[in-house]
Amino acid sequence: MTAIVVALNLALCFAGLSALALSLDRHHRDAFLVRAGAARARTLRIAGWAGIGLSFAAAVTLEGWNFGSVQWVGTLTGAALLVVAFLSYRPGWLRPAALLALPIALVALPLALYG
Repeated sequence: MTAIVVALNLALCFAGLSALALSLDRHHRDAFLVRAGAARARTLRIAGWAGIGLSFAAAVTLEGWNFGSVQWVGTLTGAALLVVAFLSYRPGWLRPAALLALPIALVALPLALYG
């Protein structure tokens, strides 16, 4: 298990789960102080599932099927705990934190592939 692959998976899972959480009207209202429109909610759902799917693909590709899938479940759980903590204590910070996770994933990807 390499730390850079865990960071990549955690960033992608966090961004994906954050998008899924923000697609729900209650969490969107807490974070943005306005209701989510139907188009925005649909876009957030698609982005969320894409992030989770990309994290699974990265885990299995970089660590193998046997270990990558287990590692992915662990990072998905950790990311879910982070999203719940943000939604519970600082819902307005979830969007910037999720947007910060994307450049972290972009930096971690070439390091995981070639490092």
